[in-house]
Amino acid sequence: MTEGKRALVTGASRNLGVAICERLAAAGMSVAAGYHTSREPAEDLVARLRSGMGGRHVAVGADVNDAGEVAAMVTAAADALGGTIDVLVNNAGPYGMTPFAEMAEAEWDAVWDANVRASFLAVREVVPGMRAAGWGRIVNLSAVSAYVRNRSIYGLAKDATVTFTEQLALELAPEITVNAIAPGQIAESLTDLGEFSRDWAARVTERTPMGRLVTRAELAELVYVLCTPAFDMVTGLTIPVDGGLRLPRF
Repeated sequence: MTEGKRALVTGASRNLGVAICERLAAAGMSVAAGYHTSREPAEDLVARLRSGMGGRHVAVGADVNDAGEVAAMVTAAADALGGTIDVLVNNAGPYGMTPFAEMAEAEWDAVWDANVRASFLAVREVVPGMRAAGWGRIVNLSAVSAYVRNRSIYGLAKDATVTFTEQLALELAPEITVNAIAPGQIAESLTDLGEFSRDWAARVTERTPMGRLVTRAELAELVYVLCTPAFDMVTGLTIPVDGGLRLPRF
C-alpha cells in the first residue's frame, strides 16, 4: 500500500535520514531527500536510490528555519516526484546540551528552531495536499532525551515534539495520521557524542536493559511501518525505541 507514495525526508544527507530514505524507497516510494548545506551527499544518495531501486527520487535543498525556503522545498519535491507529498518525515534536528544558565541565545535558537519550528513549517506546507488527497502520514523524530531532565535545550525541544505530535493528530484527523519516534542512543552515532562525554558509549550501553543500542535500520523500519495500513488507527503516539533506557530506576 506504500507503492507509488511520495515522501519528503528532512535532514536526509547523512546518518538516520539516509537510512529512512533507503527504506522508503525500497518500499516503492518516491523520495525527496532534504538537505541544508550538504548537497553532494544528498545527491549521491539520490543517485544510489535511482540506480539500485529505480523510481523517481530527488535531492531538495532548504534552510528548514526559513519559511520561504521550506515552501520552495516542498514545491520542488512535489514537482520532481510528480504530485503532492504523501509522507513527511521531520528528521532534521541538531543536538545541544549546554546548561541553560550558561547557554547563548544563538544555541537555543539553533536547536529549538531546527527541531521544533522547522517541523511546524514543513507540516504547514504539506497538509493542504494531504487533505485534498484524503491520505497522509507525518512522522516526527523525537528522542529519549524528551524523557530525562539533563539534556538541556535538546531535551526540551524533543519533549515539545511529543506535544506537537499529539496536537497535530487531533487537528489533522481523519485524513492524516501523525506519530513520532523517540530513539535512544543510536549505535552508529556514538562517535558524534564524543565531544560531550568520553565515557558515554560505555555508560549508555550499560544502562540499556536490552544490552545493546538501537540501529538506524531498526528506526527506519519503524518509520516505514507507521506508513502502512497496519497503523491506520494509530495517531498521536510517540514510540520510544531505546531498549528500555528511559525507564526510571533507583
